[in-house]
Amino acid sequence: MSAYTELASYLRQSRVLASCQQLLSWDQETQMPHDAAELRAEQLSMLAGLAHRRDCADELGEMLERAGDEVGSGDEPEVASVREARRDFTRRKRIPAELMEERVRTTSLARQAWIESRAKNDFATFLPHFEHIVDIMRRFADALGFEDHPYDALVAEYEPGETAASLKELITPLQERSASLLGRILDSGGAIDASVLKRRYPTDAQEQFNRFGAEKLGFDFRRGRLDVTAHPFCSGQGPTDVRLTTRYDERNVADSYYSTLHEAGHGIYEQGLPEERYGSPLGDACSFGIHESQSRMWENHVARSRAYWTWLFPHVRERFPKASEGATAEEYYRANNAVAPSLIRVDADEITYDLHIAIRFGLEERLLSRELSAGDVPEAWNAEYQRLLRVTPPTDADGCLQDVHWSAGLFGYFPTYSLGNVYAAQLFAKADEDLGGVHAQFARGEFRPLKEWLRENIHRHGRRYRPRKLVELATGHKPTIEPMMTYLEAKFGDLYSI
Repeated sequence: MSAYTELASYLRQSRVLASCQQLLSWDQETQMPHDAAELRAEQLSMLAGLAHRRDCADELGEMLERAGDEVGSGDEPEVASVREARRDFTRRKRIPAELMEERVRTTSLARQAWIESRAKNDFATFLPHFEHIVDIMRRFADALGFEDHPYDALVAEYEPGETAASLKELITPLQERSASLLGRILDSGGAIDASVLKRRYPTDAQEQFNRFGAEKLGFDFRRGRLDVTAHPFCSGQGPTDVRLTTRYDERNVADSYYSTLHEAGHGIYEQGLPEERYGSPLGDACSFGIHESQSRMWENHVARSRAYWTWLFPHVRERFPKASEGATAEEYYRANNAVAPSLIRVDADEITYDLHIAIRFGLEERLLSRELSAGDVPEAWNAEYQRLLRVTPPTDADGCLQDVHWSAGLFGYFPTYSLGNVYAAQLFAKADEDLGGVHAQFARGEFRPLKEWLRENIHRHGRRYRPRKLVELATGHKPTIEPMMTYLEAKFGDLYSI
Protein backbone atom coordinates (compact mmCIF):
# COMPACT_ATOMS: atom_id res chain seq x y z
CA MET A 1 0.00 0.00 0.00
CA SER A 2 1.39 3.40 -0.97
CA ALA A 3 1.77 6.12 1.66
CA TYR A 4 -0.91 8.20 -0.03
CA THR A 5 -3.37 5.27 -0.16
CA GLU A 6 -2.75 4.59 3.53
CA LEU A 7 -3.44 8.23 4.35
CA ALA A 8 -6.60 8.27 2.21
CA SER A 9 -7.92 5.18 4.04
CA TYR A 10 -7.29 6.77 7.44
CA LEU A 11 -8.97 10.03 6.41
CA ARG A 12 -11.99 8.18 5.06
CA GLN A 13 -12.49 6.40 8.38
CA SER A 14 -12.26 9.75 10.15
CA ARG A 15 -14.89 11.16 7.80
CA VAL A 16 -17.21 8.24 8.53
CA LEU A 17 -16.85 8.95 12.25
CA ALA A 18 -17.64 12.63 11.63
CA SER A 19 -20.71 11.61 9.64
CA CYS A 20 -22.01 9.79 12.73
CA GLN A 21 -21.72 13.04 14.67
CA GLN A 22 -23.55 14.86 11.90
CA LEU A 23 -26.33 12.31 11.88
CA LEU A 24 -26.85 12.70 15.63
CA SER A 25 -26.91 16.48 15.19
CA TRP A 26 -29.48 16.17 12.40
CA ASP A 27 -31.61 13.95 14.61
CA GLN A 28 -31.28 16.47 17.44
CA GLU A 29 -32.92 19.09 15.25
CA THR A 30 -35.62 16.94 13.66
CA GLN A 31 -36.59 13.85 15.65
CA MET A 32 -34.99 13.82 19.11
CA PRO A 33 -37.33 13.81 22.14
CA HIS A 34 -37.17 16.99 24.22
CA ASP A 35 -35.88 15.30 27.35
CA ALA A 36 -33.02 13.57 25.53
CA ALA A 37 -30.90 16.74 25.42
CA GLU A 38 -28.57 15.74 28.27
CA LEU A 39 -27.89 12.29 26.82
CA ARG A 40 -27.39 13.71 23.33
CA ALA A 41 -24.86 16.20 24.70
CA GLU A 42 -22.98 13.29 26.28
CA GLN A 43 -23.11 11.27 23.06
CA LEU A 44 -21.89 14.13 20.89
CA SER A 45 -19.19 15.09 23.37
CA MET A 46 -17.85 11.53 23.46
CA LEU A 47 -17.81 11.26 19.67
CA ALA A 48 -16.16 14.66 19.38
CA GLY A 49 -13.42 13.57 21.77
CA LEU A 50 -12.83 10.36 19.83
CA ALA A 51 -12.75 12.21 16.52
CA HIS A 52 -10.46 14.92 17.84
CA ARG A 53 -7.95 12.45 19.23
CA ARG A 54 -7.97 10.58 15.94
CA ASP A 55 -7.53 13.81 13.98
CA CYS A 56 -4.57 14.82 16.16
CA ALA A 57 -2.89 11.41 16.48
CA ASP A 58 0.88 11.22 16.02
CA GLU A 59 0.16 8.31 13.68
CA LEU A 60 -1.66 10.69 11.34
CA GLY A 61 1.21 13.17 11.48
CA GLU A 62 3.62 10.43 10.43
CA MET A 63 1.31 9.38 7.58
CA LEU A 64 1.18 12.97 6.36
CA GLU A 65 4.97 13.16 6.31
CA ARG A 66 5.30 9.93 4.34
CA ALA A 67 2.52 10.86 1.91
CA GLY A 68 4.00 14.32 1.44
CA ASP A 69 7.37 12.86 0.54
CA GLU A 70 5.69 10.47 -1.87
CA VAL A 71 3.53 12.96 -3.80
CA GLY A 72 6.11 15.76 -3.79
CA SER A 73 5.13 19.26 -4.84
CA GLY A 74 3.24 20.80 -7.71
CA ASP A 75 -0.39 21.33 -8.66
CA GLU A 76 -1.56 17.72 -8.78
CA PRO A 77 -4.77 16.81 -6.89
CA GLU A 78 -2.91 14.46 -4.54
CA VAL A 79 -0.48 17.23 -3.57
CA ALA A 80 -3.41 19.51 -2.74
CA SER A 81 -5.08 16.73 -0.74
CA VAL A 82 -2.00 16.22 1.45
CA ARG A 83 -1.56 19.98 1.82
CA GLU A 84 -5.11 20.50 3.06
CA ALA A 85 -5.03 17.44 5.31
CA ARG A 86 -1.81 18.73 6.86
CA ARG A 87 -3.44 22.11 7.42
CA ASP A 88 -6.38 20.47 9.19
CA PHE A 89 -4.04 18.35 11.29
CA THR A 90 -1.95 21.35 12.33
CA ARG A 91 -4.99 23.37 13.38
CA ARG A 92 -6.60 20.53 15.31
CA LYS A 93 -3.37 19.61 17.03
CA ARG A 94 -3.42 23.01 18.69
CA ILE A 95 -6.82 22.40 20.32
CA PRO A 96 -6.75 20.40 23.58
CA ALA A 97 -9.14 17.43 23.47
CA GLU A 98 -10.84 18.58 26.68
CA LEU A 99 -11.56 22.00 25.12
CA MET A 100 -13.10 20.35 22.08
CA GLU A 101 -15.29 18.14 24.27
CA GLU A 102 -16.28 21.15 26.39
CA ARG A 103 -17.34 23.03 23.28
CA VAL A 104 -19.48 20.19 21.94
CA ARG A 105 -21.09 19.50 25.31
CA THR A 106 -21.77 23.20 25.95
CA THR A 107 -23.19 23.96 22.52
CA SER A 108 -25.39 20.87 22.54
CA LEU A 109 -27.05 22.05 25.74
CA ALA A 110 -27.07 25.67 24.57
CA ARG A 111 -28.98 24.71 21.43
CA GLN A 112 -31.96 23.56 23.50
CA ALA A 113 -31.69 26.61 25.75
CA TRP A 114 -31.67 28.88 22.69
CA ILE A 115 -34.84 27.27 21.31
CA GLU A 116 -36.63 27.78 24.62
CA SER A 117 -35.28 31.30 25.17
CA ARG A 118 -36.33 32.38 21.71
CA ALA A 119 -39.81 30.91 22.14
CA LYS A 120 -40.20 32.76 25.46
CA ASN A 121 -38.36 35.91 24.33
CA ASP A 122 -36.11 35.52 27.35
CA PHE A 123 -32.46 36.39 26.66
CA ALA A 124 -31.59 36.05 30.34
CA THR A 125 -32.20 32.29 30.17
CA PHE A 126 -29.79 31.93 27.27
CA LEU A 127 -27.17 34.34 28.63
CA PRO A 128 -25.22 31.90 30.88
CA HIS A 129 -24.86 29.50 27.94
CA PHE A 130 -23.87 32.37 25.64
CA GLU A 131 -21.25 33.67 28.07
CA HIS A 132 -19.75 30.18 28.30
CA ILE A 133 -19.67 29.82 24.52
CA VAL A 134 -18.00 33.23 24.03
CA ASP A 135 -15.37 32.24 26.59
CA ILE A 136 -14.78 28.92 24.83
CA MET A 137 -14.39 30.59 21.44
CA ARG A 138 -11.91 33.09 22.85
CA ARG A 139 -9.90 30.15 24.17
CA PHE A 140 -10.17 28.44 20.78
CA ALA A 141 -8.73 31.55 19.11
CA ASP A 142 -5.89 31.70 21.63
CA ALA A 143 -5.10 28.02 21.12
CA LEU A 144 -5.12 28.31 17.31
CA GLY A 145 -3.05 31.48 17.34
CA PHE A 146 -3.37 34.70 15.37
CA GLU A 147 -1.32 37.74 14.43
CA ASP A 148 -3.75 40.65 14.32
CA HIS A 149 -7.18 39.71 15.67
CA PRO A 150 -8.65 36.62 17.38
CA TYR A 151 -11.30 36.62 14.65
CA ASP A 152 -8.62 35.59 12.16
CA ALA A 153 -8.14 32.25 13.91
CA LEU A 154 -11.84 31.38 13.82
CA VAL A 155 -12.85 32.55 10.34
CA ALA A 156 -10.05 30.40 8.90
CA GLU A 157 -12.07 27.33 9.92
CA TYR A 158 -14.80 28.29 7.47
CA GLU A 159 -12.94 30.31 4.84
CA PRO A 160 -9.25 29.42 4.46
CA GLY A 161 -7.14 32.41 3.57
CA GLU A 162 -9.49 35.03 5.03
CA THR A 163 -8.87 37.35 7.98
CA ALA A 164 -10.92 40.10 9.60
CA ALA A 165 -8.98 42.61 7.52
CA SER A 166 -9.49 40.82 4.18
CA LEU A 167 -13.18 40.39 4.91
CA LYS A 168 -13.58 44.10 5.57
CA GLU A 169 -12.08 44.85 2.16
CA LEU A 170 -15.15 43.18 0.61
CA ILE A 171 -17.83 43.63 3.25
CA THR A 172 -17.32 47.35 3.94
CA PRO A 173 -17.82 48.56 0.33
CA LEU A 174 -20.58 45.99 -0.09
CA GLN A 175 -22.32 47.42 2.98
CA GLU A 176 -21.87 51.00 1.77
CA ARG A 177 -23.14 50.38 -1.76
CA SER A 178 -26.04 48.20 -0.57
CA ALA A 179 -27.07 50.91 1.89
CA SER A 180 -26.87 53.52 -0.88
CA LEU A 181 -29.01 51.42 -3.21
CA LEU A 182 -31.50 50.82 -0.40
CA GLY A 183 -31.71 54.56 0.18
CA ARG A 184 -32.47 55.20 -3.50
CA ILE A 185 -35.20 52.56 -3.44
CA LEU A 186 -36.79 53.99 -0.30
CA ASP A 187 -36.54 57.54 -1.59
CA SER A 188 -38.21 56.54 -4.86
CA GLY A 189 -41.49 56.07 -3.05
CA GLY A 190 -42.15 52.93 -5.03
CA ALA A 191 -43.89 50.04 -3.32
CA ILE A 192 -44.51 46.44 -4.28
CA ASP A 193 -47.63 44.65 -3.10
CA ALA A 194 -46.55 41.29 -1.66
CA SER A 195 -49.91 40.37 -0.16
CA VAL A 196 -50.34 37.45 -2.58
CA LEU A 197 -47.70 35.58 -0.55
CA LYS A 198 -49.70 36.02 2.67
CA ARG A 199 -52.78 34.18 1.51
CA ARG A 200 -53.41 30.71 2.90
CA TYR A 201 -51.18 28.02 1.39
CA PRO A 202 -51.99 24.63 3.01
CA THR A 203 -48.99 22.96 4.61
CA ASP A 204 -49.53 19.58 2.96
CA ALA A 205 -49.54 21.23 -0.48
CA GLN A 206 -46.43 23.24 0.44
CA GLU A 207 -44.62 20.05 1.40
CA GLN A 208 -45.25 18.52 -2.02
CA PHE A 209 -44.48 21.78 -3.81
CA ASN A 210 -41.16 22.27 -1.99
CA ARG A 211 -40.07 18.78 -2.91
CA PHE A 212 -41.05 19.42 -6.52
CA GLY A 213 -39.07 22.67 -6.61
CA ALA A 214 -35.93 21.16 -5.08
CA GLU A 215 -36.05 18.12 -7.35
CA LYS A 216 -36.55 20.27 -10.46
CA LEU A 217 -33.39 22.25 -9.69
CA GLY A 218 -31.45 18.99 -9.49
CA PHE A 219 -31.56 17.69 -5.91
CA ASP A 220 -31.60 13.88 -5.99
CA PHE A 221 -34.07 12.48 -3.43
CA ARG A 222 -32.68 8.98 -3.93
CA ARG A 223 -29.66 10.31 -2.05
CA GLY A 224 -31.41 12.79 0.18
CA ARG A 225 -34.54 13.73 2.10
CA LEU A 226 -36.50 16.74 3.35
CA ASP A 227 -37.66 17.16 6.95
CA VAL A 228 -39.01 19.86 9.28
CA THR A 229 -37.02 21.88 11.81
CA ALA A 230 -37.08 25.25 13.58
CA HIS A 231 -34.11 26.62 11.64
CA PRO A 232 -33.58 25.21 8.11
CA PHE A 233 -30.22 23.63 7.33
CA CYS A 234 -28.52 21.06 5.12
CA SER A 235 -26.61 18.12 6.59
CA GLY A 236 -24.30 16.24 4.23
CA GLN A 237 -23.03 12.97 5.62
CA GLY A 238 -21.64 12.21 2.16
CA PRO A 239 -22.74 12.52 -1.49
CA THR A 240 -25.17 9.61 -1.03
CA ASP A 241 -26.81 10.92 2.18
CA VAL A 242 -27.72 14.61 2.13
CA ARG A 243 -30.53 15.85 4.36
CA LEU A 244 -32.45 19.07 3.90
CA THR A 245 -34.74 20.69 6.44
CA THR A 246 -37.31 23.46 6.17
CA ARG A 247 -40.25 24.93 8.08
CA TYR A 248 -43.83 25.80 7.17
CA ASP A 249 -46.14 28.74 7.69
CA GLU A 250 -49.48 28.69 5.89
CA ARG A 251 -49.50 32.50 5.74
CA ASN A 252 -45.89 32.87 4.55
CA VAL A 253 -45.35 30.54 1.61
CA ALA A 254 -42.19 32.28 0.40
CA ASP A 255 -40.32 31.59 3.64
CA SER A 256 -40.74 27.84 3.30
CA TYR A 257 -40.23 27.64 -0.47
CA TYR A 258 -37.09 29.73 -0.63
CA SER A 259 -35.64 28.17 2.51
CA THR A 260 -36.07 24.80 0.84
CA LEU A 261 -34.46 25.93 -2.41
CA HIS A 262 -31.61 27.56 -0.49
CA GLU A 263 -30.88 24.31 1.35
CA ALA A 264 -31.35 22.38 -1.89
CA GLY A 265 -28.55 24.51 -3.35
CA HIS A 266 -26.31 23.33 -0.54
CA GLY A 267 -27.51 19.79 -1.14
CA ILE A 268 -26.83 19.87 -4.88
CA TYR A 269 -23.25 20.89 -4.08
CA GLU A 270 -22.87 18.08 -1.53
CA GLN A 271 -24.26 15.53 -3.98
CA GLY A 272 -21.89 16.83 -6.66
CA LEU A 273 -18.69 16.32 -4.70
CA PRO A 274 -16.55 13.48 -6.13
CA GLU A 275 -17.76 10.32 -4.42
CA GLU A 276 -14.52 8.48 -5.16
CA ARG A 277 -12.65 11.11 -3.08
CA TYR A 278 -14.95 10.80 -0.06
CA GLY A 279 -12.99 11.30 3.15
CA SER A 280 -10.14 13.26 1.60
CA PRO A 281 -10.04 17.06 1.27
CA LEU A 282 -10.69 16.59 -2.45
CA GLY A 283 -14.07 15.13 -1.53
CA ASP A 284 -15.00 18.08 0.73
CA ALA A 285 -16.61 21.39 -0.15
CA CYS A 286 -14.09 24.14 -0.85
CA SER A 287 -15.32 26.47 1.89
CA PHE A 288 -18.45 27.78 3.53
CA GLY A 289 -18.37 30.87 1.31
CA ILE A 290 -18.29 28.71 -1.82
CA HIS A 291 -21.06 26.59 -0.28
CA GLU A 292 -23.15 29.73 0.23
CA SER A 293 -22.48 30.79 -3.34
CA GLN A 294 -24.24 27.64 -4.49
CA SER A 295 -27.29 28.04 -2.25
CA ARG A 296 -27.64 31.78 -2.85
CA MET A 297 -27.28 31.29 -6.60
CA TRP A 298 -30.12 28.77 -6.83
CA GLU A 299 -32.29 30.70 -4.37
CA ASN A 300 -31.81 34.20 -5.81
CA HIS A 301 -30.25 34.31 -9.27
CA VAL A 302 -32.38 31.39 -10.43
CA ALA A 303 -35.55 31.13 -8.35
CA ARG A 304 -36.17 34.85 -7.87
CA SER A 305 -35.72 35.64 -11.55
CA ARG A 306 -38.58 36.73 -13.82
CA ALA A 307 -37.77 33.83 -16.16
CA TYR A 308 -38.12 31.31 -13.34
CA TRP A 309 -41.55 32.65 -12.42
CA THR A 310 -42.62 32.47 -16.06
CA TRP A 311 -42.03 28.72 -15.81
CA LEU A 312 -43.19 28.19 -12.21
CA PHE A 313 -46.48 30.09 -12.23
CA PRO A 314 -48.58 27.40 -13.98
CA HIS A 315 -47.43 24.95 -11.31
CA VAL A 316 -48.47 27.40 -8.58
CA ARG A 317 -51.91 27.70 -10.17
CA GLU A 318 -52.21 23.91 -10.31
CA ARG A 319 -51.13 23.25 -6.72
CA PHE A 320 -52.56 26.34 -4.99
CA PRO A 321 -55.65 27.22 -7.07
CA LYS A 322 -57.44 29.15 -4.34
CA ALA A 323 -54.43 31.11 -3.05
CA SER A 324 -53.25 32.07 -6.54
CA GLU A 325 -56.68 32.99 -7.88
CA GLY A 326 -56.59 36.25 -9.84
CA ALA A 327 -52.79 36.57 -9.57
CA THR A 328 -50.21 36.64 -12.37
CA ALA A 329 -46.65 35.41 -12.81
CA GLU A 330 -45.41 39.00 -12.78
CA GLU A 331 -47.21 39.65 -9.51
CA TYR A 332 -45.48 36.68 -7.87
CA TYR A 333 -42.12 37.71 -9.31
CA ARG A 334 -42.44 41.22 -7.92
CA ALA A 335 -43.80 40.06 -4.56
CA ASN A 336 -40.84 37.72 -4.07
CA ASN A 337 -38.43 40.60 -4.77
CA ALA A 338 -39.98 43.34 -2.65
CA VAL A 339 -37.41 45.44 -0.79
CA ALA A 340 -37.90 46.72 2.74
CA PRO A 341 -35.72 47.02 5.86
CA SER A 342 -36.55 44.08 8.08
CA LEU A 343 -35.70 42.58 11.43
CA ILE A 344 -35.04 38.97 10.43
CA ARG A 345 -31.98 37.96 8.39
CA VAL A 346 -33.50 34.90 6.73
CA ASP A 347 -36.45 37.01 5.54
CA ALA A 348 -34.25 39.76 4.15
CA ASP A 349 -34.34 40.78 0.50
CA GLU A 350 -31.23 40.75 -1.66
CA ILE A 351 -30.49 44.44 -1.07
CA THR A 352 -30.60 44.42 2.73
CA TYR A 353 -29.26 40.91 3.38
CA ASP A 354 -25.61 41.93 3.58
CA LEU A 355 -26.44 44.69 6.06
CA HIS A 356 -27.67 41.98 8.43
CA ILE A 357 -24.35 40.17 7.96
CA ALA A 358 -22.28 43.31 8.53
CA ILE A 359 -23.99 43.80 11.89
CA ARG A 360 -23.22 40.26 13.05
CA PHE A 361 -19.66 40.42 11.80
CA GLY A 362 -19.03 43.61 13.76
CA LEU A 363 -20.54 42.24 16.96
CA GLU A 364 -18.51 39.03 16.74
CA GLU A 365 -15.30 41.01 16.32
CA ARG A 366 -16.08 43.05 19.41
CA LEU A 367 -17.05 39.99 21.47
CA LEU A 368 -13.84 38.16 20.67
CA SER A 369 -11.63 41.19 21.35
CA ARG A 370 -13.46 41.80 24.65
CA GLU A 371 -14.73 45.22 23.55
CA LEU A 372 -18.25 43.88 24.09
CA SER A 373 -19.59 41.56 26.77
CA ALA A 374 -22.16 38.86 26.08
CA GLY A 375 -24.69 40.57 28.32
CA ASP A 376 -24.49 43.80 26.31
CA VAL A 377 -25.28 42.16 22.97
CA PRO A 378 -29.04 42.92 22.92
CA GLU A 379 -28.47 46.66 23.32
CA ALA A 380 -25.61 46.73 20.81
CA TRP A 381 -27.63 44.66 18.33
CA ASN A 382 -30.60 47.02 18.51
CA ALA A 383 -28.39 50.09 18.09
CA GLU A 384 -26.79 48.67 14.94
CA TYR A 385 -30.15 47.73 13.44
CA GLN A 386 -31.38 51.25 13.96
CA ARG A 387 -28.21 52.71 12.44
CA LEU A 388 -28.01 50.52 9.31
CA LEU A 389 -31.59 49.42 8.68
CA ARG A 390 -33.60 52.10 10.48
CA VAL A 391 -35.55 49.49 12.45
CA THR A 392 -35.37 48.47 16.11
CA PRO A 393 -36.32 44.94 17.19
CA PRO A 394 -39.27 45.06 19.59
CA THR A 395 -38.10 41.84 21.27
CA ASP A 396 -34.88 39.84 21.53
CA ALA A 397 -36.63 36.98 19.74
CA ASP A 398 -36.76 39.31 16.72
CA GLY A 399 -33.28 40.54 17.52
CA CYS A 400 -30.19 38.83 18.86
CA LEU A 401 -31.94 35.51 19.54
CA GLN A 402 -33.07 34.98 15.95
CA ASP A 403 -30.02 33.02 14.69
CA VAL A 404 -28.95 29.56 15.78
CA HIS A 405 -25.27 30.13 14.99
CA TRP A 406 -24.02 31.52 18.30
CA SER A 407 -25.66 28.73 20.28
CA ALA A 408 -23.62 26.32 18.13
CA GLY A 409 -20.37 28.25 18.64
CA LEU A 410 -20.14 29.20 14.96
CA PHE A 411 -18.13 32.39 15.39
CA GLY A 412 -16.58 33.43 12.10
CA TYR A 413 -19.36 31.83 10.06
CA PHE A 414 -21.58 34.84 9.28
CA PRO A 415 -19.21 36.60 6.83
CA THR A 416 -19.33 33.53 4.59
CA TYR A 417 -22.90 34.51 3.67
CA SER A 418 -21.70 37.78 2.14
CA LEU A 419 -18.76 36.03 0.50
CA GLY A 420 -21.29 33.60 -0.92
CA ASN A 421 -23.35 36.44 -2.39
CA VAL A 422 -20.26 37.96 -4.01
CA TYR A 423 -19.04 34.64 -5.39
CA ALA A 424 -22.54 33.66 -6.59
CA ALA A 425 -22.95 36.79 -8.71
CA GLN A 426 -19.54 36.43 -10.31
CA LEU A 427 -19.99 32.71 -11.04
CA PHE A 428 -23.52 33.18 -12.35
CA ALA A 429 -22.45 35.94 -14.74
CA LYS A 430 -19.76 33.66 -16.18
CA ALA A 431 -22.14 30.69 -16.44
CA ASP A 432 -24.68 32.88 -18.23
CA GLU A 433 -21.99 33.92 -20.71
CA ASP A 434 -20.69 30.38 -21.26
CA LEU A 435 -24.15 28.84 -21.62
CA GLY A 436 -25.46 31.44 -24.04
CA GLY A 437 -28.12 32.96 -21.79
CA VAL A 438 -29.54 30.89 -18.94
CA HIS A 439 -32.74 32.88 -18.42
CA ALA A 440 -34.24 31.55 -21.63
CA GLN A 441 -33.51 28.07 -20.28
CA PHE A 442 -35.14 28.86 -16.93
CA ALA A 443 -38.30 30.05 -18.68
CA ARG A 444 -38.53 26.56 -20.23
CA GLY A 445 -37.85 24.82 -16.91
CA GLU A 446 -34.33 23.80 -17.97
CA PHE A 447 -31.89 23.93 -15.05
CA ARG A 448 -29.56 21.07 -15.84
CA PRO A 449 -27.10 23.13 -17.96
CA LEU A 450 -26.37 25.42 -15.01
CA LYS A 451 -26.01 22.46 -12.65
CA GLU A 452 -23.55 20.78 -15.02
CA TRP A 453 -21.56 24.02 -15.39
CA LEU A 454 -21.25 24.16 -11.60
CA ARG A 455 -20.27 20.49 -11.44
CA GLU A 456 -17.46 21.12 -13.91
CA ASN A 457 -16.18 24.43 -12.55
CA ILE A 458 -16.84 24.17 -8.80
CA HIS A 459 -18.06 20.85 -7.41
CA ARG A 460 -15.54 18.41 -8.87
CA HIS A 461 -12.53 20.27 -7.46
CA GLY A 462 -13.39 19.78 -3.78
CA ARG A 463 -10.72 21.60 -1.79
CA ARG A 464 -8.05 21.45 -4.48
CA TYR A 465 -8.00 25.26 -4.61
CA ARG A 466 -8.54 27.97 -2.03
CA PRO A 467 -11.89 29.79 -2.37
CA ARG A 468 -10.76 32.98 -4.06
CA LYS A 469 -8.50 31.02 -6.41
CA LEU A 470 -11.36 28.69 -7.36
CA VAL A 471 -13.58 31.66 -8.27
CA GLU A 472 -10.76 33.19 -10.29
CA LEU A 473 -10.16 29.93 -12.19
CA ALA A 474 -13.88 29.55 -12.91
CA THR A 475 -14.46 33.14 -14.05
CA GLY A 476 -11.11 34.43 -15.20
CA HIS A 477 -11.16 37.25 -12.64
CA LYS A 478 -10.32 37.70 -8.97
CA PRO A 479 -13.37 38.02 -6.71
CA THR A 480 -14.91 41.48 -6.70
CA ILE A 481 -18.25 42.97 -5.65
CA GLU A 482 -18.79 44.51 -9.09
CA PRO A 483 -20.78 41.61 -10.68
CA MET A 484 -23.03 41.54 -7.63
CA MET A 485 -23.68 45.28 -7.66
CA THR A 486 -24.26 45.23 -11.43
CA TYR A 487 -26.82 42.47 -10.94
CA LEU A 488 -28.58 44.21 -8.04
CA GLU A 489 -28.67 47.63 -9.67
CA ALA A 490 -30.07 46.24 -12.93
CA LYS A 491 -32.68 44.01 -11.31
CA PHE A 492 -33.96 46.43 -8.67
CA GLY A 493 -33.50 49.46 -10.88
CA ASP A 494 -36.06 47.83 -13.16
CA LEU A 495 -38.38 46.79 -10.34
CA TYR A 496 -38.37 50.23 -8.69
CA SER A 497 -37.78 52.42 -11.77
CA ILE A 498 -34.65 54.07 -10.34
